[in-house]
Amino acid sequence: MRSTSSRNRTNRVARAAAAVLAGALALSLTACGGGDDNDSGNEQSGSDQETGSTVTLPKLNGESLEVAAVWTGAEQENFKKVLAEFEKRTGAKVTFVPAQDPIINFLGSKVAGGQPPDIAMLPQPGAIKQAVEKKWAKPLGADAVKELQANYSQGWQDIGKVDNKQYGVYYKAANKSLIWYNAQVFENAGATEPKTWDELLSTAQTVYDSGVTPFSVGGAEGWTLTDWFENIYLSQAGPEKYDQLAKHEIKWTDASVKNALTTLAQVWGKKDYVAGGASGALQTDFPASVTQTFTGGDQPKAAMVYEGDFAQVNIVQAKAKVGTDAKVFPFPAVGDTAPVVSGGDAAVILQDSKAAQALATFLASPDAATIQAKLGGYLSPNKNVDNSAYPNAVQQKIAGALIDSGDDFRFDMSDQAPQAFGGTPGKGEWKALQDFLKNPSDIADTQAKLEADAAAAYGN
Repeated sequence: MRSTSSRNRTNRVARAAAAVLAGALALSLTACGGGDDNDSGNEQSGSDQETGSTVTLPKLNGESLEVAAVWTGAEQENFKKVLAEFEKRTGAKVTFVPAQDPIINFLGSKVAGGQPPDIAMLPQPGAIKQAVEKKWAKPLGADAVKELQANYSQGWQDIGKVDNKQYGVYYKAANKSLIWYNAQVFENAGATEPKTWDELLSTAQTVYDSGVTPFSVGGAEGWTLTDWFENIYLSQAGPEKYDQLAKHEIKWTDASVKNALTTLAQVWGKKDYVAGGASGALQTDFPASVTQTFTGGDQPKAAMVYEGDFAQVNIVQAKAKVGTDAKVFPFPAVGDTAPVVSGGDAAVILQDSKAAQALATFLASPDAATIQAKLGGYLSPNKNVDNSAYPNAVQQKIAGALIDSGDDFRFDMSDQAPQAFGGTPGKGEWKALQDFLKNPSDIADTQAKLEADAAAAYGN
């Protein structure tokens, strides 16, 4: 489905959202910080001091559930704490099932084997649509829909719908328009936070002249490369073109794509601007791209790394202090306005049951999101999560900007695409941009590959 990108939004709104983010990110960060079960009756209140909110859940003693997601490391461990709270409140047993990308293929094997998980966390609207088309996904029940309507803007509800039926609960969101930097490297080099693309290139040269490679790129995972492209494209080509390309209403051979790739090549194609060069970047996964920016004292492998708010988890794992060692600025404006790109993960029911519906309802509540918000490295589109739950000033401001923007956000373009094009390792957009990282001078051939793969995936 493409409901998010089909809504009309103005440059004025995008400019306002970017201004809020810019103001937020000018603040200093602080370091990330890290209910009683009622056995009477068939229903129990989820009210407790941990979340300060209430969601009514059924007693589920003896019930068991499986939840599949691609999350690993701290992100997985933090989500397990949310599942543990659900277990505490309901008496159900929940098992986390590690999945692999692309999760649709992983689920396909589980369905074929007659053992699908009860709930899957799907990272693309296109994946939700595929799950519905394959008749795997089950619509949300009245309680979950009611919780969604109480806690989410219409836009976040709509991107979880297929054919006007609610299938997804967008439990996790992301601000994908951030660049994190090693504060000591910037200080040693005399570099300053850029606000425009030209200033970013100037800052990169200043860092390079000081003896440190400017950028770390996690090219082993194609989704990081699509995020680079999307921020440049949204800012340079504008919201209307972004929406058209997201729906494949214009071709990837369009001049606007050429312009964006040309701009991207100013970083990827600049000799010694990417840690390890193209070959090294293509062997660097996302977590490593972050940690290598914040280890090695004042001589890390790179000074800057682009990615979303969730990079904080990996920064902390690198034993760097957010706000002191690691600071952040908004992705610079390439065109008239700075880009604001969001992503997210939705809970989708694959095996319908009272327990699965109850867990979907819980994940739609502020109770669940508040638990994970306090742990850091997480952002919720739930508008009723108290902003104070987030563990540092910048994340509080980023969360506030996301909520205040209402429906005026651009969802990750590749996540809106059919998974064959926008979400499969070694194929489609991921592969084309990995090849482009390897050879950033080959713009025309990259466009031709992107268009051929897009046409096949979209069926047009």
